[in-house]
Amino acid sequence: MILINLLPHREARRLERKRSFFAALGLAALIGVGIVLIWFAVLQALTQAQSSRNDYLSAEIKKLDAKIKDIADLKAEIEALKARQTAVENLQGDRNVPVYLLNELVKQTPEGVYITSLRQTGNLVVLAGVAQSNERVSEMLRNTANESPWLEKPELIEIKAAKAAPGRDQRKLLDFSLRVSIKRPAAAAEAASAAAGKGKAAKRAPAGS
Repeated sequence: MILINLLPHREARRLERKRSFFAALGLAALIGVGIVLIWFAVLQALTQAQSSRNDYLSAEIKKLDAKIKDIADLKAEIEALKARQTAVENLQGDRNVPVYLLNELVKQTPEGVYITSLRQTGNLVVLAGVAQSNERVSEMLRNTANESPWLEKPELIEIKAAKAAPGRDQRKLLDFSLRVSIKRPAAAAEAASAAAGKGKAAKRAPAGS
Protein backbone atom coordinates (compact mmCIF):
# COMPACT_ATOMS: atom_id res chain seq x y z
CA MET A 1 0.00 0.00 0.00
CA ILE A 2 1.27 3.46 -0.88
CA LEU A 3 1.32 6.12 1.93
CA ILE A 4 1.02 9.74 0.98
CA ASN A 5 2.02 12.49 3.48
CA LEU A 6 -0.45 15.25 3.14
CA LEU A 7 1.02 17.44 5.96
CA PRO A 8 2.71 20.76 5.00
CA HIS A 9 6.31 19.52 5.60
CA ARG A 10 7.88 22.62 4.17
CA GLU A 11 6.02 24.86 6.59
CA ALA A 12 7.00 22.55 9.44
CA ARG A 13 10.68 22.78 8.50
CA ARG A 14 10.40 26.56 8.25
CA LEU A 15 8.89 26.77 11.71
CA GLU A 16 11.58 24.46 13.05
CA ARG A 17 14.34 26.64 11.58
CA LYS A 18 12.65 29.74 13.02
CA ARG A 19 12.49 28.18 16.48
CA SER A 20 16.14 27.16 16.24
CA PHE A 21 17.11 30.69 15.15
CA PHE A 22 15.25 32.35 18.00
CA ALA A 23 16.68 29.83 20.47
CA ALA A 24 20.21 30.58 19.26
CA LEU A 25 19.47 34.31 19.36
CA GLY A 26 18.19 34.02 22.96
CA LEU A 27 21.21 32.00 23.95
CA ALA A 28 23.55 34.60 22.39
CA ALA A 29 21.64 37.35 24.21
CA LEU A 30 22.00 35.50 27.50
CA ILE A 31 25.71 34.97 26.88
CA GLY A 32 26.10 38.65 25.96
CA VAL A 33 24.27 39.76 29.12
CA GLY A 34 26.44 37.40 31.17
CA ILE A 35 29.61 38.80 29.63
CA VAL A 36 28.41 42.36 30.28
CA LEU A 37 27.58 41.50 33.90
CA ILE A 38 30.96 39.84 34.42
CA TRP A 39 32.79 42.82 32.85
CA PHE A 40 30.77 45.22 35.00
CA ALA A 41 31.66 43.22 38.11
CA VAL A 42 35.33 43.27 37.10
CA LEU A 43 35.20 47.04 36.55
CA GLN A 44 33.53 47.48 39.93
CA ALA A 45 36.24 45.41 41.60
CA LEU A 46 39.00 47.38 39.81
CA THR A 47 37.31 50.67 40.74
CA GLN A 48 37.03 49.66 44.39
CA ALA A 49 40.65 48.50 44.45
CA GLN A 50 41.82 51.79 42.92
CA SER A 51 39.63 53.73 45.33
CA SER A 52 41.17 51.81 48.24
CA ARG A 53 44.66 52.60 46.93
CA ASN A 54 43.71 56.26 46.53
CA ASP A 55 42.39 56.36 50.10
CA TYR A 56 45.60 54.74 51.35
CA LEU A 57 47.76 57.20 49.41
CA SER A 58 45.70 60.13 50.71
CA ALA A 59 46.14 58.93 54.29
CA GLU A 60 49.89 58.47 53.80
CA ILE A 61 50.19 61.92 52.17
CA LYS A 62 48.42 63.45 55.17
CA LYS A 63 50.89 61.69 57.49
CA LEU A 64 53.82 62.94 55.42
CA ASP A 65 52.40 66.48 55.41
CA ALA A 66 52.18 66.35 59.20
CA LYS A 67 55.78 65.12 59.43
CA ILE A 68 56.96 67.79 56.99
CA LYS A 69 55.19 70.44 59.08
CA ASP A 70 56.86 69.09 62.22
CA ILE A 71 60.26 69.16 60.46
CA ALA A 72 59.65 72.73 59.29
CA ASP A 73 58.69 73.78 62.83
CA LEU A 74 61.80 72.04 64.17
CA LYS A 75 64.01 73.82 61.62
CA ALA A 76 62.43 77.14 62.58
CA GLU A 77 63.15 76.44 66.26
CA ILE A 78 66.76 75.47 65.41
CA GLU A 79 67.24 78.69 63.41
CA ALA A 80 65.77 80.72 66.27
CA LEU A 81 68.15 79.02 68.74
CA LYS A 82 71.10 79.68 66.41
CA ALA A 83 70.08 83.34 66.16
CA ARG A 84 69.89 83.59 69.95
CA GLN A 85 73.27 81.88 70.30
CA THR A 86 74.81 84.26 67.76
CA ALA A 87 73.31 87.25 69.55
CA VAL A 88 74.67 86.06 72.90
CA GLU A 89 78.11 85.40 71.39
CA ASN A 90 78.12 88.84 69.80
CA LEU A 91 77.16 90.47 73.09
CA GLN A 92 79.90 88.58 74.91
CA GLY A 93 82.42 89.51 72.23
CA ASP A 94 81.30 93.15 72.15
CA ARG A 95 82.10 93.53 75.84
CA ASN A 96 85.78 93.14 75.02
CA VAL A 97 85.76 95.38 71.93
CA PRO A 98 86.79 98.62 73.76
CA VAL A 99 89.82 96.81 75.20
CA TYR A 100 90.84 95.48 71.79
CA LEU A 101 90.22 98.88 70.22
CA LEU A 102 92.47 100.76 72.62
CA ASN A 103 95.12 98.06 72.37
CA GLU A 104 95.10 98.24 68.55
CA LEU A 105 95.25 102.02 68.54
CA VAL A 106 98.36 101.86 70.72
CA LYS A 107 99.93 99.31 68.35
CA GLN A 108 99.01 100.97 65.05
CA THR A 109 99.58 104.62 65.94
CA PRO A 110 103.07 105.60 64.71
CA GLU A 111 105.43 108.03 66.40
CA GLY A 112 104.55 111.63 65.76
CA VAL A 113 100.79 110.97 65.85
CA TYR A 114 98.75 111.78 68.93
CA ILE A 115 95.09 110.87 69.29
CA THR A 116 93.12 113.47 71.17
CA SER A 117 89.60 112.00 70.98
CA LEU A 118 87.64 109.07 69.69
CA ARG A 119 83.95 108.38 69.29
CA GLN A 120 82.44 104.94 68.63
CA THR A 121 79.05 104.36 67.04
CA GLY A 122 78.37 100.67 66.56
CA ASN A 123 81.31 99.27 64.62
CA LEU A 124 82.40 102.69 63.37
CA VAL A 125 85.03 104.72 65.23
CA VAL A 126 85.88 108.36 64.48
CA LEU A 127 89.34 109.43 65.62
CA ALA A 128 90.69 112.96 65.95
CA GLY A 129 94.29 113.87 66.68
CA VAL A 130 97.44 115.78 65.90
CA ALA A 131 100.25 114.63 63.60
CA GLN A 132 103.69 115.98 62.83
CA SER A 133 103.30 115.40 59.07
CA ASN A 134 101.08 113.99 56.34
CA GLU A 135 103.39 110.97 56.14
CA ARG A 136 102.61 110.07 59.75
CA VAL A 137 98.87 110.11 59.05
CA SER A 138 99.40 108.02 55.90
CA GLU A 139 101.42 105.52 57.91
CA MET A 140 98.60 105.20 60.43
CA LEU A 141 96.09 104.62 57.62
CA ARG A 142 98.33 101.89 56.17
CA ASN A 143 98.79 100.25 59.56
CA THR A 144 95.07 100.08 60.30
CA ALA A 145 94.32 98.84 56.79
CA ASN A 146 97.01 96.15 56.48
CA GLU A 147 98.47 95.33 59.89
CA SER A 148 95.55 95.32 62.30
CA PRO A 149 93.42 92.20 62.86
CA TRP A 150 90.74 94.29 64.60
CA LEU A 151 90.51 97.42 62.45
CA GLU A 152 89.62 97.82 58.78
CA LYS A 153 88.51 100.28 56.11
CA PRO A 154 90.30 103.40 57.40
CA GLU A 155 89.15 106.61 55.74
CA LEU A 156 90.65 110.08 56.16
CA ILE A 157 87.97 112.65 56.87
CA GLU A 158 90.01 115.83 57.18
CA ILE A 159 93.56 117.04 57.64
CA LYS A 160 94.58 120.67 58.07
CA ALA A 161 97.19 122.85 59.66
CA ALA A 162 96.75 123.11 63.40
CA LYS A 163 96.29 126.51 65.01
CA ALA A 164 99.10 127.36 67.36
CA ALA A 165 97.81 127.85 70.89
CA PRO A 166 99.55 129.86 73.61
CA GLY A 167 102.16 127.72 75.27
CA ARG A 168 101.95 125.10 72.51
CA ASP A 169 104.96 123.88 70.61
CA GLN A 170 105.30 126.20 67.61
CA ARG A 171 106.44 123.46 65.27
CA LYS A 172 104.15 122.86 62.30
CA LEU A 173 101.47 120.36 63.31
CA LEU A 174 98.42 119.00 61.52
CA ASP A 175 94.98 118.37 62.91
CA PHE A 176 93.36 115.30 61.38
CA SER A 177 90.26 113.17 61.74
CA LEU A 178 89.59 109.73 60.31
CA ARG A 179 87.09 106.95 60.61
CA VAL A 180 87.79 103.25 60.88
CA SER A 181 85.61 100.15 61.22
CA ILE A 182 85.95 97.50 63.93
CA LYS A 183 85.83 93.90 62.75
CA ARG A 184 83.41 91.55 64.40
CA PRO A 185 85.10 89.35 67.05
CA ALA A 186 84.88 86.14 64.96
CA ALA A 187 86.34 87.79 61.87
CA ALA A 188 88.98 89.49 63.97
CA ALA A 189 89.99 86.22 65.61
CA GLU A 190 90.41 84.60 62.20
CA ALA A 191 92.47 87.54 60.99
CA ALA A 192 94.61 87.41 64.13
CA SER A 193 95.21 83.68 63.66
CA ALA A 194 96.19 84.26 60.02
CA ALA A 195 98.55 87.08 61.04
CA ALA A 196 100.13 84.88 63.72
CA GLY A 197 100.61 82.10 61.16
CA LYS A 198 102.32 84.50 58.76
CA GLY A 199 104.58 85.70 61.56
CA LYS A 200 105.64 82.15 62.44
CA ALA A 201 106.28 81.34 58.78
CA ALA A 202 108.41 84.46 58.43
CA LYS A 203 110.46 83.45 61.49
CA ARG A 204 111.04 79.91 60.17
CA ALA A 205 112.06 81.05 56.67
CA PRO A 206 115.60 82.29 57.52
CA ALA A 207 116.36 79.12 59.48
CA GLY A 208 115.36 76.90 56.54
CA SER A 209 117.46 78.90 54.09
